[in-house]
Amino acid sequence: MSDHLYAYGVVEDADFELDVDGVAGATHAYTVSHGPLAAVVTDIDTLDPELTDENARAHDDVLQDVLLDAGGRTVVPMQFGSVFKNARTLKNVLRGGRRAFTKSLREIEGLAEFGVKLVVDEDVTVDADEIREAASERFAAASVQEEENDRFSDRLVMNRSYLVDRDERVAFDEAVDAVTDDYGDVLTVQYTGPWPPYNFVDIEIGTQQ
Repeated sequence: MSDHLYAYGVVEDADFELDVDGVAGATHAYTVSHGPLAAVVTDIDTLDPELTDENARAHDDVLQDVLLDAGGRTVVPMQFGSVFKNARTLKNVLRGGRRAFTKSLREIEGLAEFGVKLVVDEDVTVDADEIREAASERFAAASVQEEENDRFSDRLVMNRSYLVDRDERVAFDEAVDAVTDDYGDVLTVQYTGPWPPYNFVDIEIGTQQ
């Protein structure tokens, strides 16, 4: 029997269950509540899950399932590997972090993160600054906030995360389509999301084991 709890993120107090493809093969996610908050968890039989590509993807996928559930939930994501010995230790963290979690949930209410990379095709020369400026203008008009990520390749013209209001999702999609139409003959647009706002929430959580 799995004694421990793997936590993915924190939502406003809610009681729900989801069928998932979770970390370490978990298939059933549910909530553990304390006061105005609830953590989304799956059962796990280790306190130290292995950071494999499969587990990392499962962590993200469960958070995305929560984000899209019931017409859209707001969720503060926990970092990979947030394992708690039992429900009591998890509730202690929810109690201790109540102010920070509540503040973050309020700040990101109805918002989700999207990632945009613009990758220039091989053997093509472009004016990267001009493309970046034009694309930035379109994306900024349909988003609340942006975060610059590392441009780890010479071919990477842009690598940014955007915080987008649920009501502006169509407008942001259209901005991505417009950039694709304008520059699709010289670059590839890599568009991902929606994700919980990983790059826009800063809460350090101790997993009390």
